[in-house]
Parts: sequence; C-alpha cells; structure tokens
Amino acid sequence: MKIATSFVFMLLFMFVFSVSSSRAQVFDFVPNDIMTTPYGPAWADILLEPTNFVPCKGGPIALCYYSGPEPEKCELVGDGTFANCECFEISYGKYFVDINAILNKDVYLATVDACGSDGSGCQQTNSAPVCASINAGTFFPGTDMISTFSYVCVPEEGIGQTDCEQSLYAGCMTAPCTRTGEDGIVDCLCPTYDGPFQVGLNSQSCMLEDDMVWSAAYNPNATGTTPVAPPGGCIPDAPESLGGCPLISEDIPEPPPNIDCGEVCDEYSSCVGSQGIELGYTCDATLCTSQCNDRDLVGEACSGLQDCSITEIVKLETEVGCSCCASQICGCDASPMTETAIYDVNKRQRDRGITPQCDINGTLCGERNGGNSSCSLAPAGSGPAFPLYLLIPGLIVVRRLWNKTKR
Repeated sequence: MKIATSFVFMLLFMFVFSVSSSRAQVFDFVPNDIMTTPYGPAWADILLEPTNFVPCKGGPIALCYYSGPEPEKCELVGDGTFANCECFEISYGKYFVDINAILNKDVYLATVDACGSDGSGCQQTNSAPVCASINAGTFFPGTDMISTFSYVCVPEEGIGQTDCEQSLYAGCMTAPCTRTGEDGIVDCLCPTYDGPFQVGLNSQSCMLEDDMVWSAAYNPNATGTTPVAPPGGCIPDAPESLGGCPLISEDIPEPPPNIDCGEVCDEYSSCVGSQGIELGYTCDATLCTSQCNDRDLVGEACSGLQDCSITEIVKLETEVGCSCCASQICGCDASPMTETAIYDVNKRQRDRGITPQCDINGTLCGERNGGNSSCSLAPAGSGPAFPLYLLIPGLIVVRRLWNKTKR
C-alpha cells in the first residue's frame, strides 16, 4: 500500500506541474513515507539529538520557524491535512535541515546513506546530499525554494521554546514554497501532524484562533529544536550569541597549513554574477552582519553563489572558527568592479542602521572608485512559481491514502 501511495502521489504532482508549459520538466520526486523516528513520519519534524541537524550553505530557502499567528500566519486548508504558511524568504546563507524531516524519499535515503541515520557523519557544511539538492533546486521540482531552519531573523524575531500538549501543528521542514506578490514573503505548503510539539518562542499560546496552527517541531529529549554548536567549536555564519563563530579581529590570523589559499582565492574569483561582480566578496561583506530587514540586500549580494564551489572557503572558516573571513585570511584581491560593489553594499547596510563588517574590523570595505560606481547588483529572485494551492486537492487524497496504511 505504501508503494501504491507513493506512486499516486508522484502521478498527482506530475499532473499538476505538467499543466503549465513553463513547468514542463522531468519530475523526480517520491514522497518520503518512511517512519523516520519512533515518534512520527518525516512530516512530524522530529528531532532526537543535535546531530540530526545537518548544516548547509546556499539558498534560496524559506524560514517558517516563526509562522503561526499574524503576521506570518499558518492557516489550515481543505480538511486540515495541510497548512498554507507565510514564511520569510532567505536568499542565501547558512541553514540547517533536520535529517528526520526530509520529505523527498530519494534524497532522504541518499542523505542517511552518506551521513548515518542521526546525521553525525555530515556535520561539515554542505557535506550532506540534501544540501546539494536544495541548492540546485531539484529537491521539489516546480517550486521556488524549500523550507529549512536559519538563524538570520533571531536578532529581530527572537528564539525560545514553548512545550505544547498533543494537537495539530504544521511540519514545515523541507516543505515546498513559492514566491508571492509580497517582497520577502513566500507561501509554503506544510503537511500537518497531530502530536505533542514545541513552538520556537517563549511563553506562547499553544492553541491559535480560527484555522491557524503553529509551524513547529518536536523533541522528546532535552536537546531542543534548534541547532547547537559542536563541543568546543562554533558555527560559521551563525550569531555569536547562539554558538556562532565571530568575525575576525583587526589582527588577521595566518591561514592553517592544511588550507590551500590559492584554491580559496580561485573560489572567490571564479564565482562571478551577471554584472561581472565576484559574489563571494559582496556576500561576505553583508551576510555575517545581516539582519531580518536586509534580506533583500543579502539576496542581491549573494544570489548565484549557491551554484559555485566554496569547499575550501568553508573548510578554512571551520578550521579557524570565524565567519565571512576566508578572503581576508588568504589575502585574496577582489576586482575593481567588485571593490565598488562592496563599498555600495556597506553603504546600504549603514543606511538601514546595520553596522557592516568594514566598520567592525576594517576588512571588506571596498573602494568608492574601484570600478564603475553606477553598476549595481542584480536583484535576487524571480516571479512566483506555479501556485501551491492547486496542489492541495491531490495532496489531501494522498494523505488519506497514507492514513489507511496505519489502520
């Protein structure tokens, strides 16, 4: 019956996406019908230990961590099998995927095979297969991005935990999302699960009014529902107050002997955007000082970097324990045009009340006349994809079929 359910699920999705000629493509999605933990299936978003979160870097991704009541509401649709959740669009950055909540069965099996069922074998950034699938846009064909977890909005939105008794909640981890007409907000179609859960903020009401539910997760243990730094280490590109690695000081350290600085600088120079700007530099200038109110600017500075190799950059930052620091440690030189773009993004962060890295440690300051000062970064994102609400009838049928397998 599970095989039949997966087959019907795939046919329904293939039919919906083939309706639009712009979405005509090879469809390669098999839903994960495996009970990934004893506490529930993939869409229950269960965490059992810290290594269940595998770290990734890239994008775009959606952040549904704060979805529930207004303003980013999460509303039940149809018979309550799914919820349509308004989530933040994060164009690029560090993000985390709960290995137990990977909704694409093929990607889940590949990730477990590479990382182990607990994720402990893939604690190096982008070492898990799920990262490559999300960054390449192949995880859930026809959608704009996938929902994961990111720290990017913690300074403004907060973080915490409220324990809730058994009730319906939305399991948004790895759910499909599409852009809306509202800048920075996407709609994610999240499956629901009936069980105990934790809201990611302190002192919240577990039951919401009308047809709204929380986007939530559940950890039966005491390790929480957000990533934690490894023992004695830190998380590059995450807030320092939450275990993230700091920016480098004005006293720049020497590169570790096992790091190839030539390769590091090649990764920066080879990743060039449509305007001829080396994206690694502009991204580093904004990413690690970004806030929730400049997600669009980070998108412009970083968009396209997810298609480039940053393996040696990640290795250096992990080895040294610093964030957005690889080009400075290796002494890489940006092009004149890129220097101007760096100067521009720094100014735009200051205009929004954000202190750029340049003003903290004197690095990545750019040059006002480094190149053509009239050039600007290309805006991130594109028009909305195929509307998610057209998927709802088919998805409801699939969930009903899956439920029959439990009887």
